[in-house]
Amino acid sequence: MFYRPRNLYTLDHLLEKGEKGKFAVGAFSARSPEFIKAIFRAGERTQSPIIVQVTLTECKWYQVSLAQFAQEFWTTFDNEKPTVPVGLHLDHTQDIEVIKEAISLGFTSVMIDQSTKPIEENARLSREVVAYAHARGVSVEGELGKIGTTDKMETDNDEEMYTDPDEVRYFVEHTGVDALAVSVGTAHGVYTVKQARVDVPRIKAIRAQTSVHLVLHGGSGTPKELIYPAIHLAEGGISKINVATDLELALLGSLGLEPEKRLTDAQLKALPAQKLDKALDAVQAVVEDKIINFLGSQKHAGDF
Repeated sequence: MFYRPRNLYTLDHLLEKGEKGKFAVGAFSARSPEFIKAIFRAGERTQSPIIVQVTLTECKWYQVSLAQFAQEFWTTFDNEKPTVPVGLHLDHTQDIEVIKEAISLGFTSVMIDQSTKPIEENARLSREVVAYAHARGVSVEGELGKIGTTDKMETDNDEEMYTDPDEVRYFVEHTGVDALAVSVGTAHGVYTVKQARVDVPRIKAIRAQTSVHLVLHGGSGTPKELIYPAIHLAEGGISKINVATDLELALLGSLGLEPEKRLTDAQLKALPAQKLDKALDAVQAVVEDKIINFLGSQKHAGDF
């Protein structure tokens, strides 16, 4: 079993506290491992629980292996010594062998995304991952419905299909997932033509079928006034929200680069120290803003 610091938590434990406290925990994509420092510092400054996450697709884009990412997470953890609750999450993954690798590297939660498959096959494959992960003390997020994307960064699937509340009970009972990513109107990436929306009545209908923790992907660019009612449902609303693109846009903007310009991890590390610090300060500022004005998780570190 991988050694876990005392303030490193599974997804299940983090989201349980979020539901009880009527806040959501932010899962911030560290598309380059350099982002990890900024995410930790934002959590400390706001005294908020945080989740650092990445996808294999992001690792490939930024030319860093999953093992390298994990090593930089642990090195940064040792250097920064965060005291707030922290989770390490592998997002959108189809390959079970990659999930097994992440668990061996100390990830505290993983996402098995077989949402393009028929529900029976999605449930079967997700159940396999749950059995493997739970035996090793790791939480599992599944997905039902298809969450669209505008940039093909976190997932290659740009098709969107809203989660059917009538399928939720079957899926949760047949998989044992700890959290469920639901498609209710948001999308990965930057909103251009499509307008962000959050179908709160659908979330309520989903919640009526299950008590599993609910996850909203596509937090970047979604107005906070749409998020608040989704979190604050009396019966328990969204308790994990993913934020990725807004962090990258902040970094690129601070460097005077266009949104479509991506820096590899090596290119980012090669920046002069002053420029890199400025870029990471911009990322930290966005994380802090999301925590305070979007998630409502500030000052909740003491809940754990």
